[in-house]
Amino acid sequence: MQNQQGQMNMDNQRSGQMLPMQNHGGHEMFDAHEALTTAINVLDQYMIVRPYVNDQELLDILDHQYDYITTQYNRMVEAFSTGKKPSKSIEPYEIPMMTDITYGVQAASAPKKPSNNLGEINEQGISAHMLGLLKSTSSVFAMAAPEVTNSVLRRVVADCIHDFIEMAYELFLYQNKNAYYQVPQLQQTDMDKMLHAYEPSQANIKQSNPNQMH
Repeated sequence: MQNQQGQMNMDNQRSGQMLPMQNHGGHEMFDAHEALTTAINVLDQYMIVRPYVNDQELLDILDHQYDYITTQYNRMVEAFSTGKKPSKSIEPYEIPMMTDITYGVQAASAPKKPSNNLGEINEQGISAHMLGLLKSTSSVFAMAAPEVTNSVLRRVVADCIHDFIEMAYELFLYQNKNAYYQVPQLQQTDMDKMLHAYEPSQANIKQSNPNQMH
């Protein structure tokens, strides 16, 4: 039976037909494994820190993001294993409630330092850990997507990038509102100089080489 299946695979390859399980490139396999493993790590880390969250707002964010990432992970697994469009569609991630950003740096009540024990773990550290996970995961997906040859899996992975950026921004807003993530600004004169350091391009590539024959 194995010899017959192997012969069929060889015949299909010679005829230019690819079996469903063969529609991925070799390099793509490694990138897909890294992306899926990274998503698992995020989900596991969320589960680990959840018992230490006391703030209901952060708990709601964690649960909402966990459910969304789980759905995205399942879609990637299906697209990877079948090479076909996932059976379940998903809407882009939306932040339920956007808040205004507070700019400037307030005096800290005490310098930061590592926790001495688990009893010192708090929302500031947990939200920072979640934010770091989402930032690094969006980078992994951004590196993996251009390496994926299967068009369906490429689209699924690429769509996740925007969603993880939105989830990271949601955590930034939570941290900023609670003065965990402060946003320093430059002096107004320096800001103005940097804001006006560029201007729109008027270049036309078709006219860039006057000696080019048409």
